[in-house]
Amino acid sequence: METQVETVRDARRRSIVKPSSDHVSLGLGLRAVVFLLPMLALAFILYTMATRATLKTPTAIGTGVAAAIVWGVLCHGIRVAAQWERGVILRLGKFKTVRGPGLMYVIPVIEYVRFIDLRTLVFNIPHQKVITRDNVPAQIDGALFFMVVDPEKAVTRIQDFHFAMSQYSQAAMRDVVGGMTLDEVLSEREKIQNKIGEHVEERIRDWGLHIDSIRLQDIELPEDLKRVMSRQASAEREKRATITKAEGDKLAADNLSQAAGIMAKNPMAMQLRTLQTIDSLGASPSNTVVLFPIELTQIGKLAESVGLHK
Repeated sequence: METQVETVRDARRRSIVKPSSDHVSLGLGLRAVVFLLPMLALAFILYTMATRATLKTPTAIGTGVAAAIVWGVLCHGIRVAAQWERGVILRLGKFKTVRGPGLMYVIPVIEYVRFIDLRTLVFNIPHQKVITRDNVPAQIDGALFFMVVDPEKAVTRIQDFHFAMSQYSQAAMRDVVGGMTLDEVLSEREKIQNKIGEHVEERIRDWGLHIDSIRLQDIELPEDLKRVMSRQASAEREKRATITKAEGDKLAADNLSQAAGIMAKNPMAMQLRTLQTIDSLGASPSNTVVLFPIELTQIGKLAESVGLHK
């Protein structure tokens, strides 16, 4: 239960991470200054003329309003593009040029500008339900990093490249993962990322876009499959432990066999081993050690010599 709650919280945090708006108007303050200064000067002149009776008040007010409207429309064409932006200019519906960064003027009514961000953009690829080639259901999400390399194509050849990139990357992820087995999905993340990037890059090149990278984040599997994989991993570890122990026992037996052969060839080695064993027992009341002055084999030979052993 706690694991499911944490998964939901992580998904909510990822869904909150969204890119900022396309364009922040940097020319608003400049347009206000350019509009207000001449208008204040004109208002002062008209007021002076009205007070001196050289111009009627209704005429002065009408002149001021008309001048403000015309000047406001002209000032509306002042635009400023940030360092990372380019402005795509359309004149009477046709592509004219790409301007920016910095100050530019867009002819009101006749021209239209759309600002395009040239920085690396990032979007979340939400969880996609996929059936692998060996019929295992899984949910995979990731992150898409891309950038605009041709502002003209990004505006004139695709309606909304943000939405298009999101949809196409989701479809490419399902196609690539669906053609692989579960073991390949779990072990070859880099290969999957490269294949998805190649699929998307091949299509979006005509849109003036470029894929920087696609990174897989989470791979969610059914709970029963997780338990089966856990038991499989545990059995695999137990198998390796049993094999390692058997190989150790075999190696120890081989070494003991070689040591026994060396001791059999040299009786003094057996006596030294016997003394080492007695020394390792230590001085403890629970240990009783009986030492014979000669070896048991010598006792047998002595008994045989006196006729007690046939």
